[in-house]
Amino acid sequence: MFLLGTTPAAQADDKPLWELGVGATALAFPDYRGSDQTRNHVLPIPYVVYRGEFLKADRNGVRGVFVDSENVEINASVGASFPIDSKDNDARRGMPDLKPTVELGPAVDLTLWRSSSREKKLMLRLPVRAGFTVERSPEYIGWLFSPKLNLDIGNVGGLPGWNLGLVAGPTYGDRRFHRHFYSVSPAYATPSRPAYDARAGYNGMEFLAAVSKRFPRWWVGGFVRYDTLSGAAFEDSPLVRTRGYFAAGLAVAWIFAESSQRIDARD
Repeated sequence: MFLLGTTPAAQADDKPLWELGVGATALAFPDYRGSDQTRNHVLPIPYVVYRGEFLKADRNGVRGVFVDSENVEINASVGASFPIDSKDNDARRGMPDLKPTVELGPAVDLTLWRSSSREKKLMLRLPVRAGFTVERSPEYIGWLFSPKLNLDIGNVGGLPGWNLGLVAGPTYGDRRFHRHFYSVSPAYATPSRPAYDARAGYNGMEFLAAVSKRFPRWWVGGFVRYDTLSGAAFEDSPLVRTRGYFAAGLAVAWIFAESSQRIDARD
């Protein structure tokens, strides 16, 4: 997992081509979306910023940029999930463990509005990702479509260098993806966990707020996220124990190196 630098939204400046650092993050996430059990994760992670013309690593993720104009960007989108040991999860006890997963696919980012100061920007992000288990023989587990509205505010509240990001939007998944997380085969059914076959469709809503600041040699950031599964296609799965939950994270990084080459960048 990478820790990616966050800089003022859409603000042109003279910046190094690349920056490197090392950091740590503390995360609190449910075992899976809909689980009523939360795990805390503390992870060491590298801090990477790269502002190349094609390859970029920044606040929007690690991606190859295939089309980049003033208002449209086509790039790659990435997602992931933690492994779950079913013996430690009440809803899944006795079922196969959930392997860690990675999601990869294209994304189209459309800029809908930006302020004259370029410190505020509203974007519509349209990522489509295919999911795979992370193991010796990866298994395809289906696809997700996650359209999101993303409002970036630089120097929020008049505080220089502090940046706020607000994200909201639904997610949709195919039957195979939902089956991976929410189906119960007859072999693992119990009186309190009946057999269940998940359907394709609506996957729930996500709301996220994130803040960050870059200091001369340090970066700090944090986020709070709320997901609701009310109305989801798999809402009635016996593995869904809660229809709304919070997740949060904090991170800090020390930046120890940057390139001598400077570029006119708009992060």
